[in-house]
Amino acid sequence: MKIGILTSGGDCPGLNAVIRGIVLKGTAVYDLEFVGIRDGWRGVVDGDFFPLTRHEVKGLSKVGGTILGTSRTNPYEGPRGGAENIKKTLYSHRIDGIGAIGGEGTLAAANRLANDGINVIGVPKTIDNDLRATDYSFGFDTAVNIATDAMDRLRTTGDSHQRCMVAEVMGRHVGVIALHAGIAGGAHVICIPEVPMSMDDIVAQVTKAHDRGRAPLIVVSEGFKITGMDEAFSDKGLDAFNRPRLGGISEVLAPEIERLTGIETRATVLGHIQRGGSPSAFDRVLATRLGLHAADAIVDGAWGQMVSLQGTDIVRVAFEDALGELNTVPLYRYEEAAALFG
Repeated sequence: MKIGILTSGGDCPGLNAVIRGIVLKGTAVYDLEFVGIRDGWRGVVDGDFFPLTRHEVKGLSKVGGTILGTSRTNPYEGPRGGAENIKKTLYSHRIDGIGAIGGEGTLAAANRLANDGINVIGVPKTIDNDLRATDYSFGFDTAVNIATDAMDRLRTTGDSHQRCMVAEVMGRHVGVIALHAGIAGGAHVICIPEVPMSMDDIVAQVTKAHDRGRAPLIVVSEGFKITGMDEAFSDKGLDAFNRPRLGGISEVLAPEIERLTGIETRATVLGHIQRGGSPSAFDRVLATRLGLHAADAIVDGAWGQMVSLQGTDIVRVAFEDALGELNTVPLYRYEEAAALFG
């Protein structure tokens, strides 16, 4: 059996560890043959494949990024896109199925292809930890560690100048990175998409911290909405799946906070720093385990499903169970952290 492996969507620490896990177990235990698919769904559409053996994956668990490349291509767009064209491309290369490693957009495309008769299994990937069918996704732990390190650094420069520092982290419409990094970094305010706040609410906490002699630190998720905003802030257009490219809300908040409080305020957008570098030990282990179980799922013919972490076990769930609703921050989790504000 020949299987193509792809990584799609935003890159994230741990992708290479998944690839390594699938290939090592697939070749050593099941005698599977693998090909790498370059640049996600773009490579499927264009037939851009290359042999993927034990040699290509050696030592990859600690390496960030993805050796396969990635893109945000929609496999149903373009003259060579669509299920029927993709079936022909896979058949011509004698590829029996696809292992798709990606987040919500990737898995939605995989689900559509599976429903159209193409053999696909999935491995969930997102630093945002917003997929509801898995307790944790690899990349999240590394992103929180990076964001927390940034908070520690912003605290020292903020303390030196008695400035208010606003740090913006990724997460799209889910605030779990902001929540965890904010708690770990000792933030005085945490702004997440699940809990809209007014400028008055934010200013009250900033002023409270400043009056105690502290340099206020605010952590804001890129998808946060100030009360009265209909949509999350976006001025970067749409991605290939017609989703707004978020980012920049901190640069909206900072001048308003300074205007309303008189406290010098600076904004820092962490952006793609959160995606780069080597994965944490937790993410290396989780990604490797998901890869190993993905190889099992391929041999068992568990097409239309993805491997998932539930508790400490790796299980299989249907694509539909991972899509639709996002894995948002429960209100009680935010209320726990709110005791630390101000």
